[in-house]
Amino acid sequence: MVLTPREVFLKLVWGVSEGRWDELPDLYAEQTYVEHPFAPSGDEPLRTREELREHFSAGRRLPPLRQEPANITVHETADPEVIVAEFEYRGTAEGGEPFRVPCVFILRVRDGKIISSRDYIDHISSTRRRGGLDELIETLRS
Repeated sequence: MVLTPREVFLKLVWGVSEGRWDELPDLYAEQTYVEHPFAPSGDEPLRTREELREHFSAGRRLPPLRQEPANITVHETADPEVIVAEFEYRGTAEGGEPFRVPCVFILRVRDGKIISSRDYIDHISSTRRRGGLDELIETLRS
């Protein structure tokens, strides 16, 4: 059975929340195009499943967070391959403080695999939840 774009999106965001880093690249086509336009240190698109495997492997090096996707709204479009998903990651940081990271993903899914994605993530909130804001500021200064 081939997953719908909505089903693929839900597997993606729950997989991120649950730290299933090794499974996430398999949601993408071998050749894909993934952008993070709001990335503070610049955006180099990820073009292959292998690049995504490397990208997601960084998650294993981070301390685990208790989080889950929330406030999910999936907009179907006139193109059956494309959805726009609004949501936020919500959880508790290591120090016990609550966080929310607003996101909007625009996904194109063909034959149950993501062939392109533009992931608009609030990177400041994302970095803050992991205690890396000072490091990000230094990176931006240099």
